Amino acid sequence: MFEEQYTKSRRNKLRSYELLSIIKPNIDSEEYDKIVSKIEETVVSLEGKVTSVDKMGRKKLSYDIKDYRDGYFAVHNFEIEPSQVEKFKRQLRLNENILRIMLLETSEVKA
Repeated sequence: MFEEQYTKSRRNKLRSYELLSIIKPNIDSEEYDKIVSKIEETVVSLEGKVTSVDKMGRKKLSYDIKDYRDGYFAVHNFEIEPSQVEKFKRQLRLNENILRIMLLETSEVKA
């Protein structure tokens, strides 16, 4: 019974997020897949749950980022505790192949 209550309370603490990441274009598709998988592993290691991944492929950027005109785009939807978000963002910043990230909370607000 205690485990059931713990699981329910933990589930209530998880919030939904969407991550858009832009990855350097000078890598091959195998390395791109590894980076996308590494992002998923990072979410799981922080006790989160990945709900979907969309590899959007290579796209032209609106403006240059670190002298790159295009990049590989990937969108991850996942659930994680809010206390783990800063750790997650720090892990992403350590990866030198990721040019830019945008992390949005997509949880519905209860009125």
